[in-house]
Amino acid sequence: MSFSKKFSLLAIAAVSALTLSGCASEADTASGGALAEFDLSGVSVSVGSKDFDEQLVLGEMVVAAFEAAGATVDNKVNLGGTNVARAALESGEIDIYMEYNGTGWTVHLGQEDPSFDPEVLTSGVAERDLAENNIVWVGRSPFNNTYGFVSSPALTEANGGGFDLQSMMEYVQANPDTIVCMESEFPSRPDGLILTETYTGIELPDNQQRILDTGIIYTETADNNCDFGEVFTTDGRIPALGLTLVEDPGVNILYNVSGTIRGDKYNEAPEAFDGIINAILAPLDNIKMAELNGKVSAEGEDPADVARQYLVDEGLID
Repeated sequence: MSFSKKFSLLAIAAVSALTLSGCASEADTASGGALAEFDLSGVSVSVGSKDFDEQLVLGEMVVAAFEAAGATVDNKVNLGGTNVARAALESGEIDIYMEYNGTGWTVHLGQEDPSFDPEVLTSGVAERDLAENNIVWVGRSPFNNTYGFVSSPALTEANGGGFDLQSMMEYVQANPDTIVCMESEFPSRPDGLILTETYTGIELPDNQQRILDTGIIYTETADNNCDFGEVFTTDGRIPALGLTLVEDPGVNILYNVSGTIRGDKYNEAPEAFDGIINAILAPLDNIKMAELNGKVSAEGEDPADVARQYLVDEGLID
């Protein structure tokens, strides 16, 4: 079957729409879960993830959903960083993990100038990765966990509300005591600070930069020790700590998530893999993903519990 027939985004959208239809099928009625129409009985699948909260939650969603569909699942969630997870996929140590389209394009495929249209970017990554590595990209989340900035509670209040990227950089330029906190790689990454500086036409002076560990940026900005902090936009600590996202008109590279699965495993049950992964991802906009992340990062809940409760709440499993 050709790529265009098997992996077109229109087909994926159709499967997702069918899966999430409000009209319950006979299988739904029998099981109480919308995923009951997809059968993975007799399929063994190893599920991995990267090692941060969002990835743990997404990985555990896949584990629980596949188990509900009858698969024998080897849970290898929390493998490590991006390179570790991808290497595990390519070697066959795992069969699937959730990956981001921007990462696929720039890191795994070594491409430049990614599209800022999520559909175009994901389809481009999917086509290349299938052809070059026999890795299938399934679905695409509404949420986009990209780089961004937040303003501190005190500064947001003093400003009478939030900022956008242009007004943020203009504020920094007009107020030389303003501190912008960032993780160590962000000022030098090609998908980091340079994008904001290029878009706004304003450079951030070194003496207004403070380099901190990623997690500390959130608490230091919440404590008003950083006026602005660099963050990941679906991190649950943003709402939990009362931080306000700086509005991004589309400057930072896209990071929507898809299931990435080895082609030979995908071909064992393509319709089931399509339907299940799309059903998991379809409700996950930025607000919902941040809420789920916050249950782990801010409230200390177990990622597996958060993942299963999400699937139950969405009517996907019992």
